[in-house]
Amino acid sequence: MRLPVLIAAALMPAVAWFSQAGYFGPDNGEISDRYPTLLVAAGYAFSIWGLIFLLDLAFAAWQLGARRREDDTLLRVRPAAAAGFTLTALWMPLFSQQWFWLALATIWLALACLAWAATVLARDATPLPGQRVWAKFALSLHAGWLALAAFLNTAQVLVAYRLAPVDAMLPWSLALFAAAALVLLGLNARMRGSAGFVLAALWGLAGVYMKQSASALPGATVAAWTAAGIGVLLLAQTAWLRLHPKHRVFSGHLSPGE
Repeated sequence: MRLPVLIAAALMPAVAWFSQAGYFGPDNGEISDRYPTLLVAAGYAFSIWGLIFLLDLAFAAWQLGARRREDDTLLRVRPAAAAGFTLTALWMPLFSQQWFWLALATIWLALACLAWAATVLARDATPLPGQRVWAKFALSLHAGWLALAAFLNTAQVLVAYRLAPVDAMLPWSLALFAAAALVLLGLNARMRGSAGFVLAALWGLAGVYMKQSASALPGATVAAWTAAGIGVLLLAQTAWLRLHPKHRVFSGHLSPGE
């Protein structure tokens, strides 16, 4: 599975380039503007994809090394990582083509794959040299962004198909924010405050705050402060996890360097 991981990691930036160039249809920003929601983030926030792609490529190259060929943790993680990368690449043309239900299923599946892989890496009691940077941080950053992006995508599907009121979005948006908070806090706990996951989630929540603070949509101010509140909760949880090492015990051992 080492080569499929590399191919899938390279596929993401390649597909992203074609997507932004308009080969698959309208780009993500244009489609998001067609279906405004109270969960969407400011445009600059999506620049994190560049860092995610770069680190995923670094992970793909790192795991090719001979010393890492038969590592038990990497053997477990590779199939999920390759699947998550492939699904991430697939999501882009699906969203551009406005096949929203397929795109929504794809992003949630990508999150499931990468969150599982990042959790396995976070729970590895004997990580290889460089694993915390090139594997754990990289995949948890990707998972952290998807954990929020999946809810942004969900909100856009609700608006696109008018499955919820578009003139009074605050009630159902708050329900999505609550669900997002549960997912973010739950995954963060499983990853024991992994830096990549937290940084990506906070970056996305800050983007939502900035976008909604400047939005004229009814309820946008409440949405902005809700995103900020979730960020504060995530920071507080992370601090608690890192200040209480006994809660980072896996199979009777402390994770080195944690």
